[in-house]
Amino acid sequence: MGVSVKQVAQLAGVSVGTVSNVLNRPDTVRPETIHRVHDAIEALGYVRNDAARQLRAGQSNQIALIVLDMGNPFFTDVARGAEDRAAHYGRTLLLANSDESATREAAHLDQFERQRVSGVLLVPTADAAEHVARLRARGVPVVLVDRGSGDHTIASVAVDDVSGGRLAAMHVLAQGRERIAFVGGPSSLHQVRDRCAGARAAVREAGADDLIVVDTPGLTLDAGREAGERLRAMVRAGTCDAILAANDLIAIGLQQALLAGPDGVRIPEDVALVGYDDIAFAAAAVVPITSVRQPRDAIGSTAVDLLVAEGEKSTNDARQHVVYQPELVVRASSQPG
Repeated sequence: MGVSVKQVAQLAGVSVGTVSNVLNRPDTVRPETIHRVHDAIEALGYVRNDAARQLRAGQSNQIALIVLDMGNPFFTDVARGAEDRAAHYGRTLLLANSDESATREAAHLDQFERQRVSGVLLVPTADAAEHVARLRARGVPVVLVDRGSGDHTIASVAVDDVSGGRLAAMHVLAQGRERIAFVGGPSSLHQVRDRCAGARAAVREAGADDLIVVDTPGLTLDAGREAGERLRAMVRAGTCDAILAANDLIAIGLQQALLAGPDGVRIPEDVALVGYDDIAFAAAAVVPITSVRQPRDAIGSTAVDLLVAEGEKSTNDARQHVVYQPELVVRASSQPG
């Protein structure tokens, strides 16, 4: 069992209230008393329980961030940006992974509510409106991350994914590619839907064949490999000459499957490949992958700025909605031959 405040007070020959004042309001205590209390703390090895103190006070200096997939380097970079910015405000970041599961997301939100965090940054799996409303009703500010809120009362920071999908499609269309596949899922994720919608709009405007959509159960390397096994035959048959991936992990898995085996196809000669996020692994792939870049660190840091601002707003104040524009980074996987 740990050392208690009462034990510190007994050794220092002061009251428990005096120990509390030394820890929280040292300007109200005489210097000699402060020295006695600190000597007792050092002698006993007392460790202050900030979490319990914050719970009693009904507040915390902790910010929660819930992401879709902590194994995706995109979210690692977002978390790094958020953590660095949180430290600027004297706060710490708690990180949770929903694994693209609405059930796990709800469990994390419930847990963070019980911990009385000072705010929640949420990359939502689908519609988290009910949980968000409950948190905000209890005075916990919420900012949606990597997705526009669609609600002027909830702050958000995101990238224009429709524009990103359009950029990717226009790039391969400009090379004369007309049989284009979009790979990624699940379609319940807003980011996937928006990227697909942007690509489809560009394809239709160009008068090319309608977009081939290959849904996947998740945005992972394995999902990309499985889709690549199916698409390799289509590329060899000439029914697919460009692939747009919903993220870079999918794109890397696709590339591995497309190049594999005696019936492997050539990238970009037989099929162009474009990813999304521009994580470091995209540039380091066997054939460096063209990707739609998102400002990952900036998304995380901006989300924290918005969350801190939320704590200073009244219920009726307008909320901020930051939307970054993506950019295309062209590499060998889609360079014209």
